[in-house]
Amino acid sequence: MSEIASLSLDGKTYELPVVVGSENEKAIDIQNLRAQTEFITLDSGYKNSGATSSKITFLDGEAGILRYRGYPIEQLAEKSSFIEVAYLLIFGNLPSKIELENFANAITRHTLIHEDMKRFYEAYPAKAHPMGVVASITCSLSTFYPDSLNANPKKEAVELTITRMLAKFSTIAAWAYKNSVGHPGIYPRNSYNYVENFLYMMFAMPTEDYEIDPVIVNALDKLLILHADHEQNCSTSTVRMVGSSQANLYASISAGICALWGPLHGGANQAVIEMLEQIRDDGGNVAKFVNKAKDKNDPFRLMGFGHRVYKNFDPRASIIKVACDQMLNKLGVKDPLLDIAKQLEEAALNDEYFVERKLYPNVDFYSGIIYKAMGIPTEMFTVMFALGRLPGWIAQWKEMIENKEPIARPRQVYTGATKRNYINIADR
Repeated sequence: MSEIASLSLDGKTYELPVVVGSENEKAIDIQNLRAQTEFITLDSGYKNSGATSSKITFLDGEAGILRYRGYPIEQLAEKSSFIEVAYLLIFGNLPSKIELENFANAITRHTLIHEDMKRFYEAYPAKAHPMGVVASITCSLSTFYPDSLNANPKKEAVELTITRMLAKFSTIAAWAYKNSVGHPGIYPRNSYNYVENFLYMMFAMPTEDYEIDPVIVNALDKLLILHADHEQNCSTSTVRMVGSSQANLYASISAGICALWGPLHGGANQAVIEMLEQIRDDGGNVAKFVNKAKDKNDPFRLMGFGHRVYKNFDPRASIIKVACDQMLNKLGVKDPLLDIAKQLEEAALNDEYFVERKLYPNVDFYSGIIYKAMGIPTEMFTVMFALGRLPGWIAQWKEMIENKEPIARPRQVYTGATKRNYINIADR
């Protein structure tokens, strides 16, 4: 027998069904609450509200668990590749060898963007933020592929749009970087895999050979896997909400990019570098800033430590720490910011204050260090986050479309003025 929740209002009792997920997560189904009671629920920020049921990602912040389609993130980061994980998230299962080859080849064939898009890049100001550029050009893809505007496309058409989105986004992102530094865009090479191709388009110059470093490729591939999806966060919920109006995939992903741009969401790894720069500019005394972080009366906060979702540890952090250490050792990068970062890491892992409060370095801390060591400017950090999150956004949009979910329409509790009569301007 299904469990039932009881709600008492105005002397009446209403029964609400309880929904239990496959991992024993429980929710009270209030879809008919207003029709029965004229009441709605108020949950600012949707912290306790489930907007959908999903089969894509399971996250347990208390236990430090993250799984894509049931597969632990630890196993995927160790054994899989970003493109294979993208296939898993979007289509629901790990691909066979042939399926993976066909998927990767299809993406490779669609990495070029239309030549007319060059004019878009040329029109932006020299100091245009890459996220603004990437968001607008992603949305403009729908004007080059009008078939994507069909609200009820066939399966083959949806899969082609998904392939185009995955393929072209890496080129769009790399060209946004090239444009920001005044360099010509580098065309993709079909001989490279997804991550190699992105690095090539980012850092190659027309007159120079670019050497693909496998250690950097491995670190970036892992980082993209770790960012590929994270349940119903701000940007993912935005993609689903925009898509619920039957907006095309490109527009929905563009909306997700804009949501990710905010400093409270995708800007966390950029905040880590800005914090390290603050410590460096102050003289580099790490102990001083560790003590400031401990002082509850001091407004200074350590960026990249702890997590609002993971209450014990971020399972992604321990994975990327290994790749980060390997990359730094291989590159031999000498940078005061990286030295400060290592000192902060040591303090957080050994200082009793941080250990007791579980303020461990999170994935944003290590991703900021990795991007910095790779030579990626801080303005591009959120673009890199979007590159990783893209498969998750696509999977969430696809699931929402296939489930024929209704258009999102949150309610509100109105707290403004009650009815007022209009006053002529002469009488005001």
